[in-house]
Amino acid sequence: MTPEEFRLAGHRLIDWVADLRERVPDLPVGAQVRPGQIREALPAHAPQAPEPLAAVLADLDRLVVPGITHTNHPGFYGWFPSNAALASVLGDIASGGLAALGITWQSAPALTEVEQVVTEWLRELCGLDPAWRGAIQDTASTGTLVAMLAARERASGRSQHGGGLQSLPAPLVVYSSAQAHSSVPKAVLLAGFGSDNLRFVDVDPTSYAMDPNALEAAMAADVAAGRQPAAVIAALGTTGTTAFDPVAQIVPIAQRYGAWVHVDAAMAGSAMILPEMRHLFAGVDGADSLVWNPHKWLGTILDCSLLYVRDVDHLVACMSTTPSYLRSAADDEVVQYKDWGIPLGRRFRALKLWFHLRLEGVDAIQQRLRRDLENAQWLAEAVAAQPDWRILAPVDLQTVCVRHEPPGCAGEDLDRHTLAWADAVNAGGRAFVSPSMLDGRWMVRISIGAEATQRADVEALWALLRQEASATP
Repeated sequence: MTPEEFRLAGHRLIDWVADLRERVPDLPVGAQVRPGQIREALPAHAPQAPEPLAAVLADLDRLVVPGITHTNHPGFYGWFPSNAALASVLGDIASGGLAALGITWQSAPALTEVEQVVTEWLRELCGLDPAWRGAIQDTASTGTLVAMLAARERASGRSQHGGGLQSLPAPLVVYSSAQAHSSVPKAVLLAGFGSDNLRFVDVDPTSYAMDPNALEAAMAADVAAGRQPAAVIAALGTTGTTAFDPVAQIVPIAQRYGAWVHVDAAMAGSAMILPEMRHLFAGVDGADSLVWNPHKWLGTILDCSLLYVRDVDHLVACMSTTPSYLRSAADDEVVQYKDWGIPLGRRFRALKLWFHLRLEGVDAIQQRLRRDLENAQWLAEAVAAQPDWRILAPVDLQTVCVRHEPPGCAGEDLDRHTLAWADAVNAGGRAFVSPSMLDGRWMVRISIGAEATQRADVEALWALLRQEASATP
């Protein structure tokens, strides 16, 4: 494809994307395919000759669009907000067009230095201490894994340069809560701590936030048993209920035991750009690492996750490998992001944030987040005022956890009822919600935050929930 052919094709593709975004509200929210349907509709072998762009675009409409849950739909309330602001899509296109080879500063100085600038912009916008230094990872799963590797090496005296964990006299233990995201136990396992050395600390039965007294008791018990506390992973905005672990109380406990504190604020971290919400993040500046995802509620397109650390020298000591062919005369003067994470090569992800912030402006993003917070409070009040409906957890941000509890319906019957009406909502195509377990029983999470969702959409959702729940035995 020549540059001129690319120009013509690109114009048609941009038109296709713009048209899709305009018609998304008229599409079913959830994917409309059965397992294997798309694979079966595709050729078994790659084409030997070029195909026309029109055929590719037709297959996007025919095969791909029905096979996607449209998280940009105004009726999407599932999992977590996963916006893809068109301003950031332009940054993604620019990143691909530049085709920067991001392996060292020398290979793409602009890639490194734009990333330094936008991570500093976000640090400042979030009101974080200037001691934090940030890098863009792909997802919070990777950011948490990197943090656990750094925690392991601090607790073990950088054992990776010697005998590794096998050489330690005592097992290293990590603490979290059962409310933590699934990426947390995965990171602990991949970092080599072992499932026997992961402790799920009790939570407050009302707020579902980690209990600091239970944390201290667990750490003391491990020390008495000859084990070594290595890290605490605190959640600011848990996946299930958006609970906020009390980081201000957790940090001094962890420090007494010499344990690293990692904060997972993957979805909720966007709220830090709202000064009035920063009380929920009290104590975060005392942590050792922090991860949050602009590619969720903030609206920057996937994949764009921010990992901040306070001790960059330690992180680099854990992650650095510098073969001779990557060395340059500038090494002592520049940041080498290859030493801040797992991969050597990195894409120009910073452009997605750069375009998003510059083309939309912070004020507009803040206004949208405030709109979502107001809509969540409206829904919570509407649910609480309705007989047979319950709000099951505090509504600190934009997630509302609900259950319909008809008289006489309890236990497994109540679970069947909950799953049935939630499935009916999703099957209808007008909205998408995600059932989840809480205290051993099913409930429904309503995560408000799609870029297109307005108050009228939330009101329509509430009417739909009541309709489907009343029609479900």
